[in-house]
Order: sequence, then structure tokens, then C-alpha cells
Amino acid sequence: MLEPKKTKYRKMQRRRGSFGGKAWRGSQLAFGSVGLKAMDNGEVTARQIEAARRAMTRSVARGGKIWIRIFPHTSVTKKAAEVPMGSGKGSPEYWATAVKAGVILFEMDGLPEQAAREALRLAGHKLPIKTRVVTR
Repeated sequence: MLEPKKTKYRKMQRRRGSFGGKAWRGSQLAFGSVGLKAMDNGEVTARQIEAARRAMTRSVARGGKIWIRIFPHTSVTKKAAEVPMGSGKGSPEYWATAVKAGVILFEMDGLPEQAAREALRLAGHKLPIKTRVVTR
């Protein structure tokens, strides 16, 4: 699964309330001819990215090229169940990334458009946000 090799701080603050607005950067296809675009704001975890990648790879059966355009840089912490208030921040549990509406999540090239569309549609079902398949 994706996670940073090294970070300056183990525990980070998440942008929970500031997901609003549309993406300015990363909203155009850059590498492939077919892509998966986010239609909602939200948070995507490393596990969800990996599940979507596997769905795409299995669908195209080792054909074409896939680019993952997002990376989970933010550590998400959790406190254990039934722990009293206080005693600091919880320990890091998983990695996630904030996604704005309009960001291209995945791109594909090197196979027929219909096959790429189907693979990206399957990948979109693995993500917690609404997505749309876009072409160049």
C-alpha cells in the first residue's frame, strides 16, 4: 500500500472542514487518454486507492499503462475504544489524502477506450466519492 517513506512529523492535522470548492490543480488529463475524475470532495485512504488499482489491473488483464495521480500523505490517528478524554492525540492508524472535486485520480492509456472506461468504472466503485470517467 502507499505511504510516505519519511515524514517530518508522525501526527498531522487533517483538513476535515475545508474540503469545499473545486480543484485548481490536477484537474486535466496529463499522461493517459482516459481518466477517472472526482465529482465530490472527500478523503481517500491508501487502502481504497490500492483496491481501485487492483480492480483496474485485473479488469485489463496486464494490458495498457496506469497512472495514479493521488498519494496519501496525511496520517490519520485514532484513539483506542473507551479511552477517557485527555492524554494526548491517538496513534497513527492509516494514511489518507484530501480530494477536491475535479481532481483526476487515475489515468489509463494503451488499450481500447471501451476497455479503459470499464476498468475505471470498476475502480470508481471502490472509492468513497462520486467519480466520472473522462476522455481527452
